[in-house]
Amino acid sequence: MTDHILEMVNITKTFPGVKALQDVNLSVERGEVHAICGENGAGKSTLMKVLSGVYPHGSYEGDIIYEGRPASFSGIRDSEKSGIVIIHQELALSPYLSIAENIFLGNEQQKHGIIDWNATNLEAAKLLSRVGLSENPVTKITDIGVGKQQLVEIAKALSKDVRVLILDEPTAALNDEDSAHLLDLLRGLREHGITCIIISHKLNEIKAIADRVTIIRDGRTIETLDLDADEISEERIIRGMVGRDLQSRYPDRTPDIGEEVLRVEDWTVQHPLEHSRKVVDGANLYVRAGEVVGIAGLMGAGRTELAMSIFGRSYGHNITGTLYKNGKPVTARTVRQAIDHGIAYATEDRKRYGLNLIDDIKRNISGAALEKLAKSGWVDANREQVVANDYRKSMRIKAPNVGVITGKLSGGNQQKVVLSKWMFADPDVLILDEPTRGIDVGAKYEIYSIINTLAGEGKAIIVISSELPELLGICDRIYALSAGRITGEVDVHEAHPEKLMQYMTMEKE
Repeated sequence: MTDHILEMVNITKTFPGVKALQDVNLSVERGEVHAICGENGAGKSTLMKVLSGVYPHGSYEGDIIYEGRPASFSGIRDSEKSGIVIIHQELALSPYLSIAENIFLGNEQQKHGIIDWNATNLEAAKLLSRVGLSENPVTKITDIGVGKQQLVEIAKALSKDVRVLILDEPTAALNDEDSAHLLDLLRGLREHGITCIIISHKLNEIKAIADRVTIIRDGRTIETLDLDADEISEERIIRGMVGRDLQSRYPDRTPDIGEEVLRVEDWTVQHPLEHSRKVVDGANLYVRAGEVVGIAGLMGAGRTELAMSIFGRSYGHNITGTLYKNGKPVTARTVRQAIDHGIAYATEDRKRYGLNLIDDIKRNISGAALEKLAKSGWVDANREQVVANDYRKSMRIKAPNVGVITGKLSGGNQQKVVLSKWMFADPDVLILDEPTRGIDVGAKYEIYSIINTLAGEGKAIIVISSELPELLGICDRIYALSAGRITGEVDVHEAHPEKLMQYMTMEKE
């Protein structure tokens, strides 16, 4: 007989004007790793917020059966008391508190109302050992990387006697090494009887770690697949997610490459705090009209630092080198000057730097080029509405209108708003930093199609990505970056992952 630790029956969740979930059913077996897949906006995170009490009992329809009994959680603390802990995609750690303080925040180790710091640090060290971290418990969160922060979140969950651990896109911001370590940790938790529910767009990771996968599309349960019993391919999962076969992960494009638009010569950038350290060292690159150029590199190679320094010197200290636009040297010492020269940069961190999440879609799209909508110093609100609505339709942004707050959109739709903003600004050079991070395979295909359209219009595109198959699938040429230096340049027809990795791991001379 199957031992279900959790069942969610006919869950329906409605927001004003939107039915996010419609009669969704989920059953999770005790001690398994259960994956939930679906396109951005399918309702995956909403379902887990219902389970964890973020959306309390009474705000949704349907039933939660936990440990064989009906459950009605009034909030996160309520679900945590029952052993259900959720780790959101945006980590909920306080950067200036220590690791130990974060682990026991709200669950302090105390005696007679006074925090016992010796017990706090001792218990934190035990938990860190369980998740494979050797950091000192008094280390501040701001002093460790994102991969280690993810492990601290898991240690925090373990401190609450977790029985069901929910992870929402746990590897979205991690490099391959940190991702592999996290997956190994989940296998260890499974062996100790902890049930894990993982939301992920990385299908290779799901196949590697999950026992079963439930697919949700447009707020409805499509099917649950047993990855152990059935021979389930990534293409089979994709078909369930998007409702159709994707014959290719990357849309076809016939390049029409023109004259050189941007050239960077002998570009050197020093760290903004450690002035003796070069984060970009003598970089040289160029991109032509209608061309998609990739930049590959491991974490810490200097990819984002290179892009941000080009974009109005928004990163770095004592930047030297020359920018050429259409063959002529240009000065872009500020973001405004870079935009005026037709250079745009779509950041990898869209939530923090790319969008105003508390403002609506309309204002976000118009924000980088308000002067195009201004008359006598005043923004034409009607025209702003029309422009934003045109992009909502053409970019297939899933929202009923452009008055929707951007922070309420899924990751893929937020990324489309970022691209809409820069398309409206109409730059000649568009630098895209991790443009498909954290979004599903169907939305990725749409983003790739948008990139192809922009290249077809003669824009010069630079794409930074941690996914080598992505660069090989959409680029014309690829530069490899290692320790701040460009170590190789390869035409895509001659490129393959092994060759790029060889360039990406070259040590500094």
